[in-house]
Amino acid sequence: MRRCSSGFRIHTIHTAIMKKLFALLAFAGVANIAVAAEVVGDAKAAANKVSMCIGCHAIPGYKATFPEVYQVPMIGGQSEKYIISALHAYKKGERNHPSMHGIAASMSDQDIADVAAYYSQQK
Repeated sequence: MRRCSSGFRIHTIHTAIMKKLFALLAFAGVANIAVAAEVVGDAKAAANKVSMCIGCHAIPGYKATFPEVYQVPMIGGQSEKYIISALHAYKKGERNHPSMHGIAASMSDQDIADVAAYYSQQK
């Protein structure tokens, strides 16, 4: 307590630590942005990834019965941006559907981008 009341501070040590911490966090943020910017969907790469989707989303008028009966949307021709957004929302649990949450949770950002590119090119 005496040190603080006399005005003594350990600025040099704290400043050095904070500068290093700030630099590390700034670098991590930039690296994260760079990685996110590099994810580009490849429709051809999705050909092996859409097998999970086709069982429900490729059947006109299909109604799923788990967890309840509902109309399964056809996603062919849907906007790539919309599909990416929807899959990320399922992955985070922001959209509530157990089957879709489980599927989306198993997908990487690249998988999501590839599947979105594939379905956005369908008609």
